[in-house]
Amino acid sequence: MSFFSLDRPVQFLKGVGPVRAKALARLGIATARDLLFHVPRRYDDASTIQRIADLAVGADVTAVGRVRSKGVVPTRKGLRIFQAVLQDESGMITCAWPGQPWLAGRIQEGDVLLVTGPVKFFHGRQLRPREFSVLAPASAKSSAEGRDSGQVFVTYPASEELPQWILRGIFDKNLDALLRGIAEEEYLPPSEAGALRLPRLADALEALHRPQSIAVVEPARRRLAFDELFFLQLVQAQVRYRESVQTPGITFRRTNELIRPLHRSLPFCLTEAQARVLREIFADMRSERRMNRMLQGDVGSGKTIVALFAMLLALEGGHQAVLMAPTELLAEQHARKLRDLVEPLDVPVHLLTGRLTASRRTETVVALREGAPSLIVGTHALIQEGVEISKLGLVVVDEQHRFGVRQRMTLSDRQSRPDMLIMSATPIPRSMAMALYGDLDLSILGELPPGRRPVETLLRPPSKRPEVYGFVDSQLKAGRQAYVVYPLVDGSEKVDLRSATEEHERLAGDVFSHRQVALIHGQLPSEEKEAVMRAFHSGDIDLLVATTVIEVGIDVPNATVMLIEHAERFGLSQLHQLRGRVGRGASKSYCILIAAPGELAAERLRVLRDTSDGFQVAQADLRIRGQGDLFGSQQHGRGAILRFADLLKDEDLLVEAQGRTRALVATDPELKGEGAVRIRRLMHHRYAEHLKLFSVG
Repeated sequence: MSFFSLDRPVQFLKGVGPVRAKALARLGIATARDLLFHVPRRYDDASTIQRIADLAVGADVTAVGRVRSKGVVPTRKGLRIFQAVLQDESGMITCAWPGQPWLAGRIQEGDVLLVTGPVKFFHGRQLRPREFSVLAPASAKSSAEGRDSGQVFVTYPASEELPQWILRGIFDKNLDALLRGIAEEEYLPPSEAGALRLPRLADALEALHRPQSIAVVEPARRRLAFDELFFLQLVQAQVRYRESVQTPGITFRRTNELIRPLHRSLPFCLTEAQARVLREIFADMRSERRMNRMLQGDVGSGKTIVALFAMLLALEGGHQAVLMAPTELLAEQHARKLRDLVEPLDVPVHLLTGRLTASRRTETVVALREGAPSLIVGTHALIQEGVEISKLGLVVVDEQHRFGVRQRMTLSDRQSRPDMLIMSATPIPRSMAMALYGDLDLSILGELPPGRRPVETLLRPPSKRPEVYGFVDSQLKAGRQAYVVYPLVDGSEKVDLRSATEEHERLAGDVFSHRQVALIHGQLPSEEKEAVMRAFHSGDIDLLVATTVIEVGIDVPNATVMLIEHAERFGLSQLHQLRGRVGRGASKSYCILIAAPGELAAERLRVLRDTSDGFQVAQADLRIRGQGDLFGSQQHGRGAILRFADLLKDEDLLVEAQGRTRALVATDPELKGEGAVRIRRLMHHRYAEHLKLFSVG
């Protein structure tokens, strides 16, 4: 089989043809390669399959048997139950599927079924299958009922038009040829595969499709996971090389004319984490390579002061430095804070937003064009036509996920090729950060400044809402402010959830009628949202009813209570971000989570109650919810970027993949050397989604 034969249409494989090819296409299988990577979703070892005679009431079991009879049984309440009697060499048992009478057309007498589920007592033993698959149809003479100790039953993602037995037949006819084809795509030398304790690619896929034992499945999955991570990191390593090394950046000169006076004027000492991150940033900025670094830190970890030191290094070298924020309110907050910090240094701070008067905007634009060393704070107004920052040396992007890539790159693509520092207050586990931002160098502020008071987090059921309202009112009476957050803007007939709009009317007109209550959500015009937040920031509003629009960038030190309704509907990381809106002043602060009862929700929310470390919260969120929509629309179905890799289990593979790909690109950026050519071809043939995602060709 030649190298490109795996890209032949699946229609031309044995046992397929045009009709089945259309059905396979609906499963996302268009080519021979797609078929080979359509791996089973479940394995059942024959040694764990129990004899029907031994199935005990109350146990959760897996059994194999042939359907001897079937039928649909109605109940007095109108429920229709499909039943099938299964038999193996030891005996018979009734399987029941309540409310699924349509299975009568799918399961036939004589079919061999593999069933998994609990055994209940109902007029005798009855198995309630949670899952089942047809191992062989009635028309096939199969040994699937046998219980050879070495047999492993595989269950593929299937469909009604392509049941398990048909898929197994297609693999039986084609697997050997497919494996010979994939063997030609092996790029890991045997010594490296051995050092990584990974099987060869063809061996891994054979183990997944034709396992001799359950034990070989996990090492095989890890091999496919490594391939995904390797090629993802390879694309990102190329982006990193292109942006940071290929065209040199600015070599900044440190004079300490501004950095040392700022250090002396601060009323606090930098944490060890801040000092370490600054060393990393300064090393980048003083080198010939262009800095493309992400600064990740929890709420309150001191990212802004780190960014300011970096900006002053740019100014010491005679350049301008920009801090870009996603909203006008956040830009104004940053400008105000920076002016306070650099007041002893006599450093100009310019603010450019859409709210400036025409005369003030003209004055600011002229100052930016003149190029005198200065700090520049703004919104997307910084990238509008007519704005020229003539000696731009450093771009700091705050709350990076709120900007599109194109908006960020508009500033970074300036002729001067400024250094980039991207800040995020949304903690994510290291493995996820490496997967999402492998094209960037990563600095983590994992330490909060001393003396910062943790926010007390409380869990309350809906029945305690009156007492919670009383506590909130006591805080407002003491001169504090509070947020109440809801998951919906407006009410919905589809879900029984409170909404911000409806609850604002109730709270303002009844519960807190003696307080100043306002509403903010994402559907309001930008001007109205900005006006509400300014009023809240100035203290004219006591209680702010909101959606998650306040999740980031809101700094109101007087707010001491964050009340979140239907907390079970939010992700843990999102709840942590909302909690970070309080506890920003000297007063003790509280985050109160009102959640409906439920063990899974309680487990998640207890994580938030028991830790204030955003990175621990994010790790738990990843563990409980899974990596899911990691790359947006790219992470669904056949085009998924990560189908086999698990960022919690496979972090060691991710670290190895990043190290190997960065070393490869550093020595051979065009991938033209011996061995690298095959890797480049594989990247284009097997991982085109990676290339599209990161705009690499």
